[in-house]
Amino acid sequence: MKIAFLFPGQGAQTVGMCKDIYDKYEEARTLYEKASEVLGIDIEKLCFSGPEEELNKTKNTQLAILVTSLAICKVLKKYGIEPDICAGLSLGEYTALIESGILSFKDGLNLVKFRGQVMEKESSDEYMMAAIIGLDSKAIENVCNSIDGFIVPANYNYSSQTVVTGKRDVINHAVDIFKEKGAKRVIPLNTSGPFHTEKLENASNKLKNELAKIKFYDGNSKVLKNIDATEYDKNSDFVQILSKHMVNPVRMDKIIKKLEKENVELYVEVGPGKALGGFVKKELKDAKVISVNDLKSLDSLIEIVKECK
Repeated sequence: MKIAFLFPGQGAQTVGMCKDIYDKYEEARTLYEKASEVLGIDIEKLCFSGPEEELNKTKNTQLAILVTSLAICKVLKKYGIEPDICAGLSLGEYTALIESGILSFKDGLNLVKFRGQVMEKESSDEYMMAAIIGLDSKAIENVCNSIDGFIVPANYNYSSQTVVTGKRDVINHAVDIFKEKGAKRVIPLNTSGPFHTEKLENASNKLKNELAKIKFYDGNSKVLKNIDATEYDKNSDFVQILSKHMVNPVRMDKIIKKLEKENVELYVEVGPGKALGGFVKKELKDAKVISVNDLKSLDSLIEIVKECK
C-alpha cells in the first residue's frame, strides 16, 4: 500500500495537543526530550501547558507543531508504518524533510527555530490572513489585483479554498467583494504575518544564509516542494528553494493532484489538527484519509494498515 504523510503548518496548534500519545509512548517522550535538549526550550511545557498566548507566538508555534508531528512519526515507526512520499504545508515541509532524512534532526530543529524567529519579527497586527472558501483561485487573484492596498494569495489549499494575506483593513474591505463574487465563506485565521509574500524578503535572505551552512542528504522517501509540487532530488538547490519558499505561495492544491498521480492509496495527516486531511477529502472524494492526532486516530491507523497487509 502506497502511503503519503502530510504534515500541518502554523495554525494547527492547541495547548495539550497529542498529549495522550506522549503519555502512552516512550518513543514520543524521548523525542520531546531530545528536542528540548537541542533547542534549549522546554517543548513539553510549551505544548502541554502553554499558555496559549505563548504557544501562538510564531517562534514557538512552528517548533511545537514540528516536534509533535515528529514524535507521532516515531510511534508510527514502532508499528512499521512509514511513508513512501511526504509533503507538508509551509512549516510542514521541514517536518517532511526531517522525516525523510534529507535534513538531520538537529539541523532541522535549529533551522525551524531560526525560521520562526525571523518570521515573527515580520509579524504585526496590521496584517491578517483569511481563508476564502467556494471561490475559484483565479477569481480570488482577480479580486486581489483589483483592490488598492496589499492583499495577495498565500496558500492555495485546494481548488475551492485559497488563503489570502494582507493588511487587515484591506482584507476586511475585500470580504464583501469575495462574497459578491461567489465565495461561500470567508474565515479569518489565527495568524498575524504576511507569510509567503514579498513582505518577508528580508527574513528570506536571513534564512538563506542559515541554509547555506546546512548539509542535505539523500532521503529515504520522496518529498514534494511547496512552491510547485515537484519532487526534491539530489540536484535540488535546497538553499534557493527553501528561502524562496518563504516569499512564494504554498501550492497544496498542486501537491494533492501530484499525490493522486503518484497513486497514493492512504493519506495520513501526522500532527495536530485535521485541515490537510480535510483538503484531500474535498479534492479527492474517494481517497482514504486519516488524521493522526490522538490515541484513537493512531489506533485506527494501525488497524487500517494491518487489514491492508
